[in-house]
Amino acid sequence: MSSAITIQSVTKLYGKLKAVDAFSLEVGRGTIFGLLGPNGAGKTTLIKILTTLMRPTAGDAFVEGYSVLSEGKAVRSIIGVVPQQNNLDRYLTARENLILHARMHGMRPAEYNPRIDELLELIGLSSRQGDFPDIFSGGMQRRLVVARALVHDPRVLFLDEPTTGLDPQSRRAVWDYIHSLKEKMTIFLTTHYMDEADALCGRIVIMDQGRALVDGTSAELKERLAHAHVYEVEFKADADRYEEVLRRLSFVKSMERTGNNFRLSLSDEESLKPLMDSIGSADIKKICLREPSLEDVFIELTGKKVRE
Repeated sequence: MSSAITIQSVTKLYGKLKAVDAFSLEVGRGTIFGLLGPNGAGKTTLIKILTTLMRPTAGDAFVEGYSVLSEGKAVRSIIGVVPQQNNLDRYLTARENLILHARMHGMRPAEYNPRIDELLELIGLSSRQGDFPDIFSGGMQRRLVVARALVHDPRVLFLDEPTTGLDPQSRRAVWDYIHSLKEKMTIFLTTHYMDEADALCGRIVIMDQGRALVDGTSAELKERLAHAHVYEVEFKADADRYEEVLRRLSFVKSMERTGNNFRLSLSDEESLKPLMDSIGSADIKKICLREPSLEDVFIELTGKKVRE
């Protein structure tokens, strides 16, 4: 598969802070690629470099073969960008926002009017095209921002946390919309929602401190934690006493408690029998093996500490 995006040892410094550290990556055409990481990991900096809003300190990146350093105008002509914040023009109607974007890309009315009609129908705003964005819900505004990025039919679409702040119904609507685009273009997505990455992305990279930590499909990343042997145990009573028992067991590597429920990480699968011998079965209401999630992988790699 040929690459839509190629990043070659890109580094970005802010004084002594290294936001992106010799980062390299290739993203194949016609894929939905997800870039995950905690706050400050370097995701938004990388997107700004790829969309020519920022120059790297070192290295280069190519979008459909065009260098972000020396061919910025060509890059901007073939990409669509959905930023983290809704940045619609509040003094223009929904349709006028799309027309302005089309004209900035040199499109003629004969080209952009049918395209805008199609997009407004697709995002469910045909009947509201004469209204101003300020009276739209957050979900409607977000769908309009995505539509605006698609007016000029880009070959690569960058989505920087596209569903932040949306209610579940609006998030699902945006997901469905993104799914409908994947056969037509390459999509580069950042998100803090692990379920979103799991549902949408064919390939995921988790980065932290400017570097890539892991790279693979969601299933492949979850497989990394298959060795963790995580069990959920719920007791009928005496949870405090059982907590003391569990804390003394050397093969219990980590423990999280919520009421009578315990999440235990055991050192290996052979530890289950001595666990049962230690706690017995009289007060156990439920015990089950917990399959790792993408969020488990994320937390294991980047830690639990809240970032600024």
